[in-house]
Amino acid sequence: MAIEELEQKLKDVIMSIPAYDTDAAERARRHSDQLTKPPGSLGKLEEMAARLAGISGKLWPDLSRRAVIVMAGDHGVCEEGVSAFPSAVTPQMVMNFLHGGAAVNVLARQAGAEVVCVDMGVAADLSHPDLISRKVVYGTANMARGAAMSREQTLQAIVAGINIAEEKAKQGIALFATGEMGIGNTTASAAIASVLGGLSAELAVGRGTGIGDEALMRKIEVVRKAIAVNEPNPGDPVDVLAKVGGAEIAGLAGVMIGAAANRCPVVIDGYISSAAALAAARLAPGALPYMLASHLSHEHAHGALLEVIGLSPIIHLEMRLGEGTGAVLSFHLIDAAIQLMTEMATFDSAGVSKG
Repeated sequence: MAIEELEQKLKDVIMSIPAYDTDAAERARRHSDQLTKPPGSLGKLEEMAARLAGISGKLWPDLSRRAVIVMAGDHGVCEEGVSAFPSAVTPQMVMNFLHGGAAVNVLARQAGAEVVCVDMGVAADLSHPDLISRKVVYGTANMARGAAMSREQTLQAIVAGINIAEEKAKQGIALFATGEMGIGNTTASAAIASVLGGLSAELAVGRGTGIGDEALMRKIEVVRKAIAVNEPNPGDPVDVLAKVGGAEIAGLAGVMIGAAANRCPVVIDGYISSAAALAAARLAPGALPYMLASHLSHEHAHGALLEVIGLSPIIHLEMRLGEGTGAVLSFHLIDAAIQLMTEMATFDSAGVSKG
């Protein structure tokens, strides 16, 4: 597709996102208040059930078909020494996902979720029957020296994510989670958080895969330099993703927009997924009600980033792995929220006096 067609496709999908059903959410809240418990005593589980009703338009949505979309891409900024691991780990981990041996695979099996692995920008040729290849670039350019990607490549990545969400929704997937793999992508995410979220480089930059103090200071300077060199426009999220983002981050933003357009909830994972969520929400404000935060990452800026987006995490396990692990873990709590609404007795049906 030509760049003009990509721009139009994105606009059309954004315009097609259905409005959040506030009536359905309110019906769910009223039903919850009739269950045999004090009102609000199940805390975030009650609000989650209401959110899911508002997203689906149904009091009790069937979310049994679920998938975690794991997108992978390499980052040229690794040339600056910002990661504890070499870029070669990205394709190695993609194959690990495809062979079912990563943490997200284990947690997805427990949660009854499909793992969908997508090559958005790995700097290697990969082949596997279960790999979805939507490669827009063989690794991004070094954003400390110039734009990570072109605008056209970025739009291709976003639209690819939209299309994958749409295809999976047509296949019956009703609940999405986002995951990623890309050595160097916490650096790109920090730059996105700084430009779109207004976070200082010192706050936005964390230790990622476990870098030491010297590398941390270098990473902060790299983020500052990338923003100064590229001058990304905070009013244009596509420009920000192109100049200081990554192919997998842009792709995940597309998945979130595509899930919303198909009236499916999408669970956001950690810091990188949240950077994609911020870009998606700025591109398509109507997609934000369809997003659920899963966990509070141990990456120290994650809480501030979620606050900027307007999302509240439900799990705090000091995780910082990525891959979609925290998002998939939250599927169990989503199941609990729905089952409480469908299986608990009401005061009337149980013959229990209301307080």
